[in-house]
Amino acid sequence: MTEREKMLAGEIYNPADKELATLSLAAKHKAFLLSQTDPMDSETYLKRLYDLIPGLGENAYLAPGVQVDYGVHIKTGKNFFMNYGAVLLDCCPIEIGDNVMCGVGVHIVTPVHPLSYEERNPREFEDGVHDLEYAKPIKIGNNVRLATDVTVCGGVTIGDGAVIAAGAVVAKDIPANVLAGGVPCKVIRPLTEKDKLGIYND
Repeated sequence: MTEREKMLAGEIYNPADKELATLSLAAKHKAFLLSQTDPMDSETYLKRLYDLIPGLGENAYLAPGVQVDYGVHIKTGKNFFMNYGAVLLDCCPIEIGDNVMCGVGVHIVTPVHPLSYEERNPREFEDGVHDLEYAKPIKIGNNVRLATDVTVCGGVTIGDGAVIAAGAVVAKDIPANVLAGGVPCKVIRPLTEKDKLGIYND
């Protein structure tokens, strides 16, 4: 297996691998170009956004300041929105459903590092000094809302219709149609008909 294949499979891999370094540098360049785009030039902004993250669905928008590891391991449904300060670290696949909305400063991060410093610290290998890492995929269902400063950690699945409160750190799976929050994030209560504001009568 290549180091990229190991990475995407959730196995220990070398993040300094030449192929991965090239992909990462290309993503940084695309993110830089995106950040330099005149906000009045929406056509160019969207073109560069979809160039950075080719797997974006129809009618997606991420506000200026987007950061990714590679960008090419992210797939979203339609109407995906992320506000300022978006970070998506896609060392493993990130899958996001339709109509997902993210507040300011949301981080969706798949990388994981060993807990033991003996295994976590960089050391010298034949190809140079670097650490070893692994990652876990993230899946976010349809109609999910991630409020300001939510962090979603690797290995997590968030069910359809869930709302994650501001500042939460989601380290375990969250079921569908619940309000969840806290550090670590836990289910607060189910979402019910009583939560509707009555905006639409249909």
